[in-house]
Amino acid sequence: MLSIQLNKLGKKFNREWIFKDLTYTIVGNQKLLISGGNGSGKSTLLQVLSGFVAPNAGTVDYIFENKKLSFEKTNDYISFASPYLQLIEDFTLKELVDHVRVYKRFAGDCSTADFIDRINLKSAKDKYVKQFSSGMKQRLKLGLAILSATPLLLLDEPVSNLDKEAIAWYKQLLLEHLNERTIIVCSNAINDEHFFCDTEIKVEDFKKAQQ
Repeated sequence: MLSIQLNKLGKKFNREWIFKDLTYTIVGNQKLLISGGNGSGKSTLLQVLSGFVAPNAGTVDYIFENKKLSFEKTNDYISFASPYLQLIEDFTLKELVDHVRVYKRFAGDCSTADFIDRINLKSAKDKYVKQFSSGMKQRLKLGLAILSATPLLLLDEPVSNLDKEAIAWYKQLLLEHLNERTIIVCSNAINDEHFFCDTEIKVEDFKKAQQ
């Protein structure tokens, strides 16, 4: 299992600290909710945890099977989904999934065809991603993250752009792939997004610490 150690972590834009002095250990198999209102910095914190954004202070250490991972290796252990994540839109769905499978193994070594069936987009397998609706793109992003065989799963507002039926699909797929994974989800008080979480960090608590 993968754990994460946050050591006096801080991120600022211009002169304003988004969060500061965040020291916390996310243990293996933990299901963590990062909560906060719009603009609170929860997405920024998740991006720092993913390695996509560098902190201005402190460190993030990833520990897998009692060994610290080098920064260059972390991408192999992390899958990430968010509404702002960019997809290669000039690929068809099948081409995109084939491309991703070169770099990331899917859980159960499912084939491209099996993956497309699991995300309920079989009828769109030869359609270009740029022709997808926002809901179809979000379903694809979630499928790529949840079905990847990674010990760390990061989800930012996962039910964005999903209708009622798609939210039910997301919850069921997630329940099938919760075990033996550390999962962190950002949410703005939407229970359908974080129904599985057992602990919570409120970003606002680490704004107060800097005052």
